[in-house]
Amino acid sequence: MDRSAVASEPIETRLPQHGVQIAERLWWVGNCAGGAETAHHTYLIEAGDQSLLVDPGPASGFGELLHRVEALLPFSHIRWFVCHHPGPDTASSLPLIAQRVERADACIVTHRQSADLIAAYGMTIPVWLVEEHQWRLQLPDRRLRFLFTPYIRSPGAFCTFDERSGVLFSGDLFAGVTGAGTLFAGDETCFEPIRAYHEYLVPSREVLGYALSRVEAHRVRQIAPRRGLLIPEPLVEYVIDKLKGVECGLYLLARESTDVQRLSRLNGLLKEITSTMIVSRDFREIAGRLLAILQQVFPATLLEFYVQLEDDTVLHLAPASRYRGVAASPPLKISRMFGIHRRHWQTQSGGRSYELVQVSREEGGDDSHWLVLPLFKRGEEWMYGVAVVHLQETVELTDEMEQMTREMSSSLQVAVERETIYRRIELERQRFYERSIRDALTGLFTRFYMEDTLRRLFEIHDRNGNTQVALAMLDIDHFKRINDSYGHVQGDEVLRQVARVIRADARAGDLPVRLGGEEFGIFVVGDSAAEIPAIAERLRRRVMAIRFQGSLSRLRVTVSVGAAVRQQGESIPGFIERADLALYRAKKQGRNRVFLADRAGHPGQWSLGFE
Repeated sequence: MDRSAVASEPIETRLPQHGVQIAERLWWVGNCAGGAETAHHTYLIEAGDQSLLVDPGPASGFGELLHRVEALLPFSHIRWFVCHHPGPDTASSLPLIAQRVERADACIVTHRQSADLIAAYGMTIPVWLVEEHQWRLQLPDRRLRFLFTPYIRSPGAFCTFDERSGVLFSGDLFAGVTGAGTLFAGDETCFEPIRAYHEYLVPSREVLGYALSRVEAHRVRQIAPRRGLLIPEPLVEYVIDKLKGVECGLYLLARESTDVQRLSRLNGLLKEITSTMIVSRDFREIAGRLLAILQQVFPATLLEFYVQLEDDTVLHLAPASRYRGVAASPPLKISRMFGIHRRHWQTQSGGRSYELVQVSREEGGDDSHWLVLPLFKRGEEWMYGVAVVHLQETVELTDEMEQMTREMSSSLQVAVERETIYRRIELERQRFYERSIRDALTGLFTRFYMEDTLRRLFEIHDRNGNTQVALAMLDIDHFKRINDSYGHVQGDEVLRQVARVIRADARAGDLPVRLGGEEFGIFVVGDSAAEIPAIAERLRRRVMAIRFQGSLSRLRVTVSVGAAVRQQGESIPGFIERADLALYRAKKQGRNRVFLADRAGHPGQWSLGFE
């Protein structure tokens, strides 16, 4: 047999016009008459008169196949014809083969699930079932193992592994459509067509995972699929590992469409959404990544969320607050959605997973178009929140967009519910903290909070004398008489009104405190500390101007005030005691007046009431 027109090197890059040796006595003899995209790979294992042909291919390419085979050996030397599945692109040449085969021992090697369909070709060649021969076939110089990979295109699909060379003839597993006209994969870019092929060909990740586990049980040095690129040893492990992460069952997304590229793109976007939810725990990161995914399909500019808590507080999670969640009043069109039953939403939206609205500035919006996705808690049927996608312009949603919004809405329900729990806990913690530092009756800070704050302020003042601290200490005159005359309930009202005056006068940096009973203080920091006498006098006048209602309408309340400016190095008790002594002098001199403490330092006997 003249082999002068046969390539013997497995480094061929273009689809050749002759057989190509891929390993010792193993040959590629496929056909590519229809071009690279329709090329079908057939392989010949040369074993004398026991030679074997893997996946004979379509009837349309049989002439080309015959030419390549007979350049290597007489076609009559082939005894075994392996068909990994019964499809016409693999087996429709069998009737033509049967016309040429005269030997009685010729066999079609396949699985029982495929045998019935192969019989429909009107075959006279007997079938040799792999499952009835312990999944192996002994040739003169090598043994083949058959690896069951069910549902990789057909229920009876399998691969053929040559133990001698380490070549795996894989049928549709590891196949792909490249359109590049190359035979051997050269680098990791080979995986993209393999990924796309398996996304729509394989029904599920479980099916693919099982098939890959069968392959990994063997020392595979080269993969020879029915379509696509032959995978050399350096890329075998890489391709197997990458295939483990492929999302399968692409046509489950299809609805009316069977555009593989569109479905593959959609599948990739949905996978990104799922991956974002699994990998990310920081809600700001989740929102940022989801917006980036949305922008691949929508003219989206911003993603924000409104969530209603059990106490009817509405949290707004948006970029402006770094998605921390702040109490807010949502636009009316949004607030009306809270509490809608799932069935009502489906009826209202026509079964869609979204609603397109335009919210004007008068309605609390920004005149832009909004894509609103409903959020339902797990196990509940009432809408408790929405995701709002701001759009540059109105859009008519395609099936692809609809499926994206449906998947995103479903995924967001978990992420937003989780974030809402965190924010609710944080709000509760803040409320408890506020209760611990605020006096419940007056709303002023407590002495405990005062001590902690003064400690920090005094440290700053000791380092920098310009950051002065001053105190005006107020005591309601004759408060016991008020309680005795009007009762404790009315006495509490007097305390609240005096505290309201103090709060109203305090600046942002001031520290208004209820020191205990009818005694109050306001600590002033910075340049205003020098004005403490004037501040104290202003407070005295404003308290005296309070007018009460009801049974207290004839009551006039006054306060005595002691004021002091802190000296560097002065302790908290020493500083407060100086102000307290000034207050005592104001009382002694007739009440309803301000007295300024002397500047002499005092060791301080004033008790904060701490253990």
